[in-house]
Amino acid sequence: MFQPNMFDSHRHILDITHKTPENEIDMIRDDEFESKSVTDIMEAPSGDDQDPNHQSKKKRYHRHTQHQIQEMEAFFKECPHPDDKQRKDLGRRLGLEPLQIKFWFQNKRTQMKTQHERHENTQLRTENEKLRADNIRYKEALTNATCPNCGGPASIGEMSFDEQHLRIENSRLREEIDRISSIAAKYVGKPVLGQTHLSSHGPSRSLDLGVANFGLQSSMLGEMYGAGDLLRSVTGPTEADKPMIIELAVAAMEELITMTQAGEPLWMRSPDSATESLSEDEYLRTFPRGLGPKPLGLKSEASRESAIVIMNHINLVEILMDVNQWSNVFSSIVSRAMTLEVLSTGVAGNYNGAFQVMTAEFQVPTPLVPTRENYFVRYCKQHADGTWAVVDASLDNLCPSPMSRCRRRPSGCLIQELPNGYSKVIWVEHLEVDDRAVHNIYRQLVNSGLAFGAKRWVATLDRQCERLASVMANNIPGDVGVITNSEGRKSMLKLAERMVMSFCSGVGASTAHTWTTLSGSGADDVRVMTRKSMDDPGRPPGIVLSAATSFWIPVPPKRVFDFLRDENSRSEWDILSNGGLIQEMAHIANGRDPGNCVSLLRVNSANSSQSNMLILQESCVDSTGSYVIYAPVDIVAMNVVLSGGDPDYVALLPSGFAILPDGQTGSHGGKIFEVGTGGSLLTVAFQILVDSVPTAKLSLGSVATVNSLIKCTVERIKGALLCDNA
Repeated sequence: MFQPNMFDSHRHILDITHKTPENEIDMIRDDEFESKSVTDIMEAPSGDDQDPNHQSKKKRYHRHTQHQIQEMEAFFKECPHPDDKQRKDLGRRLGLEPLQIKFWFQNKRTQMKTQHERHENTQLRTENEKLRADNIRYKEALTNATCPNCGGPASIGEMSFDEQHLRIENSRLREEIDRISSIAAKYVGKPVLGQTHLSSHGPSRSLDLGVANFGLQSSMLGEMYGAGDLLRSVTGPTEADKPMIIELAVAAMEELITMTQAGEPLWMRSPDSATESLSEDEYLRTFPRGLGPKPLGLKSEASRESAIVIMNHINLVEILMDVNQWSNVFSSIVSRAMTLEVLSTGVAGNYNGAFQVMTAEFQVPTPLVPTRENYFVRYCKQHADGTWAVVDASLDNLCPSPMSRCRRRPSGCLIQELPNGYSKVIWVEHLEVDDRAVHNIYRQLVNSGLAFGAKRWVATLDRQCERLASVMANNIPGDVGVITNSEGRKSMLKLAERMVMSFCSGVGASTAHTWTTLSGSGADDVRVMTRKSMDDPGRPPGIVLSAATSFWIPVPPKRVFDFLRDENSRSEWDILSNGGLIQEMAHIANGRDPGNCVSLLRVNSANSSQSNMLILQESCVDSTGSYVIYAPVDIVAMNVVLSGGDPDYVALLPSGFAILPDGQTGSHGGKIFEVGTGGSLLTVAFQILVDSVPTAKLSLGSVATVNSLIKCTVERIKGALLCDNA
């Protein structure tokens, strides 16, 4: 049974005011410590003063001089509790009795204590007023609440809360909001969010070349994949929106728990038991409220995946709830993310009960797949059985500009603690999207769920947990080369991590980018964009030209990955190595798979007049894709890193490859391979400094050179792999 007085628990908040005895108040009148300061010392009257007609004693007040007060004030600052010897010395110096000194210090301490408590009470009253206002606001939010069973009005008296203590701290206030919101979610029986609206693609834009009527074999057409830059336009929620956001998050948490644990008929397993799919009809019956019906033009994507990862459950929660850590760990998926407002930081010193309003942009490492932007609330909760859950839910109807192409139904993960620092993670991704702008060669990958689904999130998390464990280790079997200490090892891994994040942020179709097509209309088009680098110690100053192209090749992803990461085959595709001998100087293993490693390569040029060049390379692979990312590095700077120095000041321009499965396996029609029949989707990307002056215009020659470089590299890769595969 619910207990009454949920919202009235703070109606009779006591006004704490320190009560001092009457005689103490008399002693500590404020004016007694100003220029007219008086010490309440009752001295025994002398014989001359005694009046035989009066039996009662009279009080005699001694008024201290300004000099005496100043001296005692100064002494009080140094020592508020003088001992007998100090009182005698001070009295002798000021011409006062030790007892007078004692009483003055007693009064002064009492005055300071009272002033402190007055200030504390003022703060407490202010905090109580804030709490009372919050209770009133949430009570109004529940005025129209309906009972989900009978449809009638819900009685506030049936809802319970524990008795609140008077000294309300911020954590207790957040806990109060959390509990009230839980009741709101339970008793409000109407859908929270309405349908989204689809917006058209943004305007085309082209490179600023500073050259009139620039043309190659075809005109330069600026292609903007995305509908405006939502992440720059969204602001935090209003005060009126916050109760609805918390209500939605609490309901989303309940839905996520069910989605992670339910079996059939909600989740239907395929005949070969390899995959499972969500029954939309059963989903709507199980969760009749939620975000409402699916908007017209969007299709559903739902997936679930689980894995055991080598990371403590508390550390996992911290990564998911810190937007910077989350973006770094999932840099291949999250192209941009921002926390707009923290509605609650949690209670008891952790993220239990934390609410965050966020924006994020999710990507596939290619310019051919539009990114998906979301404006959502993230809610973290610790459950009774010791497990943790983190859930996201879209806030479409609160977005100031209409959302396009993607709505995120309750998605997230359940984290269960396991022995020895391991955790079991169950991940659910449930999206409604318009994917009509996806290029044909990537359509099967997107439809399979390997592009944005739970399997990719879990595989990436598993691989990154192994990498983080490797960073913390002091000695891993497989480490070889010029690295002589653990600090140098950590610095090199940190530098490689920044290189990978920089590559991932510049290869996708983020709406922060302006890709321009240089040729034709096929998948082999080269897309280029420019970025100005200024005051960035990790990037050389000037104009950086990024070029990328994506294509399908009828070779399994593992074969492509092994070919591109092997230093012995590098000369077959790397034009910049100029046919030189490649030597691996250092090797750091950072995962179970031998393909997960960081290497330092030396290019010994065939031309002895050229300086030797160092290349930092990281390769990583999981079941949903693989990467080979590299960057030329300065020898002097790299020596600093290898000795344990700060890697943040090493300038990098990473290039590399993203290798994805095409979404299907096997062959079609015997030896004839077709798109989507077991091949690889390969993205080749370069970053080149074309001018060291950031304000310079991009020249026609620079674009043509990069275009030629990337096309030549693609031809070499195709030639080598297709020849070996024949």
